[in-house]
Amino acid sequence: MAMSYSRDYIMRMLEMLTELVALIIGLIKKGDVQLAQKKINSAYKDFLKQDAAYFHALSVDKMKAELIEQHAYTNGHLQILSELFYLEAELSKTFDQKQHTINCFRKSLCILNFLEQADGSYSMEREQKKHTIKKELFKLQTN
Repeated sequence: MAMSYSRDYIMRMLEMLTELVALIIGLIKKGDVQLAQKKINSAYKDFLKQDAAYFHALSVDKMKAELIEQHAYTNGHLQILSELFYLEAELSKTFDQKQHTINCFRKSLCILNFLEQADGSYSMEREQKKHTIKKELFKLQTN
């Protein structure tokens, strides 16, 4: 029963995140970047129980181990974190914060790669997201 609850809880969190992603993308497109940033920062605390600054301080190399071993984050939590990094990268592009954008895209991609290996299944949505991130990173690094 506990396993089902946990899976149901994570699924509900992912559904809520999907709604939040749509809202934040809409805010970014409208140019309401302050509210979009506020929503992203709140999402870190609401979904992952840590400030955004905590996740930004983690290096890409140590991120997976620390989050899984020290915080016992599930694949669902990591999926949420990947999405938040992606949203932050999109938002920081509007501020022309190139290095922050690159760091957020790299962390999002790193988590997606880990999730692909961890669950051993193919996800079209994940592949599309990885392709998009790689394309964005290439553009950022060649400009």
